[in-house]
Amino acid sequence: MYAIINDRGRQTTVREGDVVKLDLQGSAEPGQKITLGEVLLVGNEGSVKIGKPTVAGASVTAEVIGLEKGPKLIAFRFKRRKNVRVKRGHRQKYTEVKITKIIG
Repeated sequence: MYAIINDRGRQTTVREGDVVKLDLQGSAEPGQKITLGEVLLVGNEGSVKIGKPTVAGASVTAEVIGLEKGPKLIAFRFKRRKNVRVKRGHRQKYTEVKITKIIG
């Protein structure tokens, strides 16, 4: 069984047992169970339910593993002969979760 979920504008295909990085969930603690209710599609061995826009009654339960930081990205702005150099770094924060159950 698999599902396509929408988490803050980003669509992800998940299966039971998968470990997925979602955008930072501020109040999530390691070991806590969270429910992802915005399920766009549920597939199960030949049958597929497609939502308009979401599948009614479908949900995905996940367990929070911990918080993680993504790779460091550097945005460098440079204009030659103008003495303009701006270096900015960014590191996205993620919540790592393990998918435990797909209901649909």
